[in-house]
Amino acid sequence: MKIKIGFGVDVHQLVPNRDLIIGGVTIPAPFGALGHSDADVLLHALCDAMLGALNLRDIGFHFSDTDPKYKDIDSTILLRDSFKLIKDKGYAIGNIDATVILEQPKLNPHIPAMQKIIADILETDLDNVSLKATTHEKVDSFGNQKAVKAYVVCLLIGV
Repeated sequence: MKIKIGFGVDVHQLVPNRDLIIGGVTIPAPFGALGHSDADVLLHALCDAMLGALNLRDIGFHFSDTDPKYKDIDSTILLRDSFKLIKDKGYAIGNIDATVILEQPKLNPHIPAMQKIIADILETDLDNVSLKATTHEKVDSFGNQKAVKAYVVCLLIGV
């Protein structure tokens, strides 16, 4: 069996007057993540983990933040396109383990919806998509609600 492991990380600054979109879900908040796209930190880290597992560079290589066609793009589209590259190389998702760091708002009520969106796009079972949320205990820019971060590890299996 061919297996590959990838790791992704993404960070976005939090600013007023933006939607907070994480895992394809709009989270009610008085701020959102700043970015060229919709700034979905979880999906960006997931794309990087998948792409990295197969040595396909990173999300910025495939979807440049200087390209106007990606301005405000829904990151579920970037995830679909990244997954297509993975499938084209003959791989499928084994499992995903992700952690999002955000002081407020609490993400746990939204995790099932995020899991469903990700599992559907990646054509895998919900049990293969582990999502967790934590805080930085009011330490540094994450703990002071100035930024959001996501870490993702994924296992790809040759099919």
